[in-house]
Amino acid sequence: MVAMSFPTRFLSVLLCCLTAAGAAHAGTAIVIGGALKSDNDAVWQRVVDEAGGAGAHIAVFATAAANPERSAAQIVASLSRHGAIAEAIPVAPRLKGVDLAATLANPALIAKVTASRGVFFSGGAQELIVDTLQPGGEPTPMLKAIRQVFDGGGVVAGTSAGAAIMSRMMFRDAQDNLQILKGQWRERREYDRGLGFVGPDLFVDQHFLKRGRIGRMLPAMRALGYRTGLGVEENSAIVVKGHEVEVIGARGALLVDLSEASSDATLPYFNLRGALLSYLDRGDRHDLKTGISTPAAHKLREARIDPAASDYKPYLQADNYFLDMLGDGTIVTAMAQLLDSPATEVRGLAYRVTPRPGDTAPDIGFEFRLRRGPGLVGWFSGALGGEDYTVLKARLDVVPVRMASPLFTPIAAR
Repeated sequence: MVAMSFPTRFLSVLLCCLTAAGAAHAGTAIVIGGALKSDNDAVWQRVVDEAGGAGAHIAVFATAAANPERSAAQIVASLSRHGAIAEAIPVAPRLKGVDLAATLANPALIAKVTASRGVFFSGGAQELIVDTLQPGGEPTPMLKAIRQVFDGGGVVAGTSAGAAIMSRMMFRDAQDNLQILKGQWRERREYDRGLGFVGPDLFVDQHFLKRGRIGRMLPAMRALGYRTGLGVEENSAIVVKGHEVEVIGARGALLVDLSEASSDATLPYFNLRGALLSYLDRGDRHDLKTGISTPAAHKLREARIDPAASDYKPYLQADNYFLDMLGDGTIVTAMAQLLDSPATEVRGLAYRVTPRPGDTAPDIGFEFRLRRGPGLVGWFSGALGGEDYTVLKARLDVVPVRMASPLFTPIAAR
């Protein structure tokens, strides 16, 4: 277990990745949060459109998949239904009867990739993508071909594992959010080098709200030196073109800004003060250069919610204390409560009642404190059939706490 501060030994790794992965950013990256449904036309069509529209050639890599043939076939079918000419490229460690090393350098396959206007990475295990295409940090001829597509203005899209590899640094295998908060952080175990298609300064994660991954993103960003992160929800995507980001699909993405955040080095566990969280809903946009977020057009037709305004009238009356801040969608629910209720602060816990094997700090939890500050505004709309909020610049502090054990005791009968 290692304390979650930004260690100097990472600097050489980061500089290497900046040179290798961050130099070119000519193309479009589409980061899909996983669990992409076949009927999500907004995302599938956008991939095809960014590749040039009907007739666009898209190379499909099911490198991460447990069943590459099935995964590739499903993706090819979805892209084809939306007008693409999609073809599976047989580069996957789990493909039987394929010489992987020969395939990675196969001139005919490389020519197919370079002739494409798009590349699509499937879900699965992201470590299989980096270990296959970038073994030991060195790009294979196949990865160079993919980069050529991107650098030439093409699109690189990926869902789930295929989204994780979009940052220059990525989560390799970090399934336990709470253990990451407690300091479990090892190179080539919890984190690794990604492929860097979203540029050197943006950190991305997927399955974000569904799996409560705010718990792992915050300490990872601090450890790896990132100031800006985007956690993409399932069946949703962000389209990254240079410094412009657009949210599409079923839901949205959580924007994490640590440019004003600080930590108390005297505390033995991860802590944070002054993080800025914004929830960007479908149709919202964000400029990574200016830091300005713009709600979707249908949101702008509604009144802005501004807790600092003289005519502010909160709609929500709930006064909840959240007992699982890493639960499905809880962080955004809490942010909406902060924006649109009388509460000036909303709190909740991240902890585990029953410790898992190997947990060296079973009594440690974390209190998440969302609070109001300058710039907190938002919008609400039901125009798309849901109760959709956009929330900008909620302030977040994370404080380590010691939990009681047992947390409660039954009341005895008289």
